[in-house]
Amino acid sequence: MRNRSGEGRNQPAWWTVAGIKLFVGEVQAEFSKIVWPDKKVTLGLTGMVVLFAILMSAYLGTIDLLLG
Repeated sequence: MRNRSGEGRNQPAWWTVAGIKLFVGEVQAEFSKIVWPDKKVTLGLTGMVVLFAILMSAYLGTIDLLLG
């Protein structure tokens, strides 16, 4: 199925060598746009996830003990 906007008409088919090279080039271009968080942000968010998991397990464990 082709795009209705007309994009992709001059692009090679994806299964050809040219199509694969085009795809890999576009993937590399998109990866260069990614802004990765720094170490401080990553550690902070990881800590929040771990804390949330501990709190939820304590909550669900308490509910299980009370109802079970």
